[in-house]
Amino acid sequence: MRYLLLATIVAAFVVGCTDRPEPPTEPAADLVAGKSLAEANCAGCHDLSGRGAAPGIPHLAAQVNDYLLDSLRAYREGRRFHAALQDMTAHMSAAEIRDVAAYYASLAPVADAPRTGGQESTMSPYQQGEAAAEACAACHGADGNSQIPGTPSLAGQQPLYFVAATRAYLTGLRNISTMESTVRGLSKLDMENMALYYASQTPAKREPPALGDPEAGEPLSAQCGGCHGAHGISHDAATPSLAGQDAQYLVIATKAYRDHTRHHDVMLADSTDQEIENIAAFYAVQESRAAEDGRTSAQELIDKCDRCHGSEIDNVAMVMPKIGGQDREYLARALRAYRDDRRESSMMHKMTLPYSDTMIEAISSEYASRPAK
Repeated sequence: MRYLLLATIVAAFVVGCTDRPEPPTEPAADLVAGKSLAEANCAGCHDLSGRGAAPGIPHLAAQVNDYLLDSLRAYREGRRFHAALQDMTAHMSAAEIRDVAAYYASLAPVADAPRTGGQESTMSPYQQGEAAAEACAACHGADGNSQIPGTPSLAGQQPLYFVAATRAYLTGLRNISTMESTVRGLSKLDMENMALYYASQTPAKREPPALGDPEAGEPLSAQCGGCHGAHGISHDAATPSLAGQDAQYLVIATKAYRDHTRHHDVMLADSTDQEIENIAAFYAVQESRAAEDGRTSAQELIDKCDRCHGSEIDNVAMVMPKIGGQDREYLARALRAYRDDRRESSMMHKMTLPYSDTMIEAISSEYASRPAK
C-alpha cells in the first residue's frame, strides 16, 4: 500500500492505456447502425446518451474512439473480464464493434454528471484523515503530539505501523477498552487516511523526562537501531519511529513486549527495568521528523497522471482514455483492478502496485470532479 514511495515513481501514470498498433485500413463506421446496436445492447447500463446508469458504471460519451475499440475487443478476446460484456461482444462482428464504439465516441460529453460520494469524495486523503483524527485529539493532541504522560504521540509516525496498531485494538491483540470503542467504526480507508494525516505532522521536541538517563540509554539503543533506525527514526513504513516519543509510554510498551503481554519475540527480552527506562529516555529526547507529506503527495501523483491524461496531451504511441468527469467509483475500481493484476496491462500493474486504496480514492475523486470534455 505504501504511498510514501510515490515520489520514487518516475513513469507517468496511465489509466487504461494500451500500446497502439499500426492502424489498419478500415471502412468508415456507420453511426446510425452504431446507435441501433447501442440501443439494443448497451443502453441499459450506459444509456443512449453515454451516461453511466449507476455508480460504478463508466460514462462512454465522447470517449476516445480507439480506446473504446480496444476495450470492446479486449472483452471479446478474453483480455478483460466482465461476464455480460464478454457475452455481448462474443456475438458482435468486427464491424458492429467499430460502429458502436464510433457512436459513443461521437456523442457530446456527459454534462454535470452526478458526483457519487458527496463533498467528502473531493477531499484529499490528508483532509479526510484530519477530520477523522478529531476523535483522537483529546488524548493524542490535535496534531498528534500528546501532552498526557503514558499516552503515545502519533505525529510523524510511520503509516503502515499506525494502521497495523489500530487494527490490533479491533482484533484484541491490543487491549485498551477506550481504544477499541474509538476505532470500532473505522473502515480501512479511514485508518489509512488518519495514518497519512498523522505521518505528515511534525513531532514536537521533548524535554528530558523525569525517568531514565538518556546518556546511559544511548549505547543500549544499539540493539533497537537495526529495526527502528538511527536515533529512533524509522525508514520502514511498517516499523514505528521512537524518536520524540513519550518516555513513559515507551517504558510501558517495552515492558509489555518483554513480559509477553504484547507479542514480539525479539523486543529487549533480557533487559532490566532500569535499562528500559534509560533507552526510553534516550529516544524521548531525540529530534524526530514527519514520515510523510500527505498535503502534497496526492497532488504530485495527480500531476503525473496529467502528463498523459491532461487536456493538451496528444501521445500518438498510446491509446489514452479521457478520465475527466468519469464516474468516481468506476475509476477507483479500475485502478484497483490494475493494481491487483485483475485487469490486463503489465505496465499499469507495475505503476499502480505501490498505491494504497486511499491514494486511489484521491485520484478517482480528483478526475471525477473535473468537467468532461
